[in-house]
Amino acid sequence: MNYSEKRKLGRTDVELTQFGFGSASLGEIFALVSEEDALAALQAIWKHGVRYIDTAPFYGLGLSEHRVGSFLYQQPRQEFVLSTKVGRVLRAPKVKAGFKAPFFLGGLPFDHVFDYTYDGIMRSIEDSLQRLRLNSIDLLVIHDLEFGHHGAKLQTYRDQFSGSGWRAVEKLRSTGEVRAIGAGANELAVIPYFLERFDLDFFILARQYTLLEQEALDEALPMCQARNVGIILASVFNSGILVTGPVEGAKYVYEDAPAGVLEKVSRIEQVCRRHNVSLAAAAIQFPLAHPCVASVIPGALHPRQVEENLDCFREEIPSALWAELKAEGLLRQDAPTLPRRGAQPSRLEPAVGPA
Repeated sequence: MNYSEKRKLGRTDVELTQFGFGSASLGEIFALVSEEDALAALQAIWKHGVRYIDTAPFYGLGLSEHRVGSFLYQQPRQEFVLSTKVGRVLRAPKVKAGFKAPFFLGGLPFDHVFDYTYDGIMRSIEDSLQRLRLNSIDLLVIHDLEFGHHGAKLQTYRDQFSGSGWRAVEKLRSTGEVRAIGAGANELAVIPYFLERFDLDFFILARQYTLLEQEALDEALPMCQARNVGIILASVFNSGILVTGPVEGAKYVYEDAPAGVLEKVSRIEQVCRRHNVSLAAAAIQFPLAHPCVASVIPGALHPRQVEENLDCFREEIPSALWAELKAEGLLRQDAPTLPRRGAQPSRLEPAVGPA
């Protein structure tokens, strides 16, 4: 597949390279990344024609945006598409000496508060623009408005957003300050929640539509397709197991993979080997067959990982592989698959059925 080929994002006029770059890793969530490696990774994607980058204030509590912005402000603005997120506001911690933010291995010494109000969203985007060294972004994403992040407080934050936050993002879109607005979704229930209440253009969907899991085909993706809402696919490797395979310590949803997942991945990998295809190549190419998916955005800790991911895009995958995965019950029968190298699914009809 041609990773620099562009696809339209849903009903918007935004076109994304079908291979993008997710910069959460540059925020040092699970591993430290030197400034040299961060810059080299961004230089590598640019060299290969990748022109869509996603970031967020939460990634390294500002560090990812600083690194992405430091690189992008030196590039022609019209050549790239950038997304960042709102829903958190960064602030200096009350106790500054020795402060270390939880969850991140590295990152910057800032704390954060959730804020989905009008003022909170406007503050967040202004702060992001300064960290990014840019005066505009293209795609604005409502970040982590879901149960896994808020638990019993979820309704409070939903009320903030519906009460005033939505007015902020809609204003930014209507005035042309941003080209499209979307929401992040780690949980499938997020998609119907938003689509039934707000006029969103796209979702960044993490983990829920991959070679390993296709429950999104039940409701979430059909709802998006019916409304011509675009999808950007994050975490296509399910936190790593679709790269490493079922090895000891393989990660699934950021934790050690359970036995059932290890067994299924082992069976998928065996099918891939019979067709001389790497597991990672099948994982990175599979989601792009769905007509809603405009781009996949794997991350990287250093330029070598960028090159490895791009190599996965170059691999030729025969239709027989998808057919065998379906025959073995390892891939849903209604999961779209690309019928030939480089083919893009129709935007008018669902791409369903066996390969």
